[in-house]
Amino acid sequence: METFGHRPAFARRRSTTAVSVVDGWLASPWRRSAVAALTGALPVLAFPAPSLWWFAYVALVPWIALARSAPTGKRAAYDGWGGGFGFMLAMHHWLLPSLHVFTFVIAALLGALWAPWGMLVRRFLAATPSRGQVAGALLVLPSGWLTVELVRSWQGLGGPWGMLGSSQWQLEAALRLASVGGVWLLSFLVVAVNVAVAVLVSVRESRMPAVAGLVATAAATSAAWVWSPRPDVDGEVRIAVVQPGVVDGTVSGDRRFDREEQLTRRLVGQDVDLIVWGESSVGFDLVERPDLARRIAALSRATGADVLVNVDARRSDKPGIYKGSVLVGPRGITGDRYDKMRLVPFGEYVPARSLLGWATSVGKAAGEDRRRGTEQVVMNVGHGLRVGPMVCFETAFPDMSRHLADDGADVLVAQSSTSTFQHTWAPEQHASLAALRAAETGRPMVHATLTGVSAVYGPSGQRLGSWLGTDASTEQVYAVPLAHGITPYVRFGDWPAHAALLILAAWCAAEGARTLRLRRLAPEPLGPPARTVRESPARPGR
Repeated sequence: METFGHRPAFARRRSTTAVSVVDGWLASPWRRSAVAALTGALPVLAFPAPSLWWFAYVALVPWIALARSAPTGKRAAYDGWGGGFGFMLAMHHWLLPSLHVFTFVIAALLGALWAPWGMLVRRFLAATPSRGQVAGALLVLPSGWLTVELVRSWQGLGGPWGMLGSSQWQLEAALRLASVGGVWLLSFLVVAVNVAVAVLVSVRESRMPAVAGLVATAAATSAAWVWSPRPDVDGEVRIAVVQPGVVDGTVSGDRRFDREEQLTRRLVGQDVDLIVWGESSVGFDLVERPDLARRIAALSRATGADVLVNVDARRSDKPGIYKGSVLVGPRGITGDRYDKMRLVPFGEYVPARSLLGWATSVGKAAGEDRRRGTEQVVMNVGHGLRVGPMVCFETAFPDMSRHLADDGADVLVAQSSTSTFQHTWAPEQHASLAALRAAETGRPMVHATLTGVSAVYGPSGQRLGSWLGTDASTEQVYAVPLAHGITPYVRFGDWPAHAALLILAAWCAAEGARTLRLRRLAPEPLGPPARTVRESPARPGR
């Protein structure tokens, strides 16, 4: 029988026919865009609630395969854009009840950031890439992805929610790597593995460099595992989380406070060092409501611990609404306060309200912009314990927790509320971020919420105790180990993102030099261009 390599001729013809059918079906721009959106949405399965962490290492393969098969660079850019739209929409699908059609607008705008990435995929992996192209793809494509994550990490574009590396929050090896290069390093490695797998399954002739890339990635990961420092645990504190649960009604602010007070009184005699309430746990300015301040101070005296509350109200000493972490001790308000600096777009303020204010009429966008704090704060809560508070969405920003650890915080504390998204994937996604922040900084982190999910993590990012789910209205005490020392990530910062920018800059310079060299080597025309009857240069193909 006639053969081609090790495959019978009829099998090769059948494979070629199948590919032709697929290519013909994808010839429609609308079909291809729909497929791009679907393939781009696949990585969301690696995040909570599904939490299929292992799927992250192959989730980009269909998207890469689609972009590399694009007939033109322009089509590859559309494949990148469509995949980015699908990824952003899937990652933020729980916003649909609040923002409605505006969720699609946001996903489309952010998805455009992946258009250049789609072109890079085609540039390196189209047809049958050489060994050099595969090696370049293993560096440049992850660098391109990191650049997208870096750009969208800007708070005005929504912040770094859904960074690919954060899907590895429950994997011990990944948490160790996060202490070296933060979530950025994890994203780089996850994309590199996806590129290698995509080459392995779709380009038979280029499998050896793809295997070499996987081996190099495994070697680098193993080296980081061996040489990265472990947190030096040298103490323990007892921190209580108070989660009141869902409280509805016209006087929900008073009823929530009553429930928090009731739960906190259960901590009397439990020898706690700090009590943490969730975001917006107090709906009134404590200066204007001294009765509430006195009640919290009484709780502090009874339990022997300071209470960190979160006030969501107009301040008496400044105009506007602030969300502030306020520490209350046995004698009342201590004066330690942190006002949230990075606000949730549309949830807490509307960007360019004069242009986008219509969002308030189609969804639950903020009717009035909240005010921003100006600096991060480390609070001394007694017993020699220093804590660094963050509020809600700020836990998505790795630089904020890094700065708090560098400023001397022993424990990172996040006060959050995802009540609006109670029965979605949002609470689990949010709670998982604290594991990365703990591992990056080598500091334990407490994630306290109003309605769940509340969670506590040790200095290596390991989970302590059980999560308090969205159906819980309770208090819980956690024995939190303390660790000191400085992780490589705290010391060197976002170096993987900076390295990615250098890799892209070097590639762009090399491409520019190559283009100039080709132009210089191009043969000179043998004579003047042909002239038409109208005495203008002839144009081939016209």
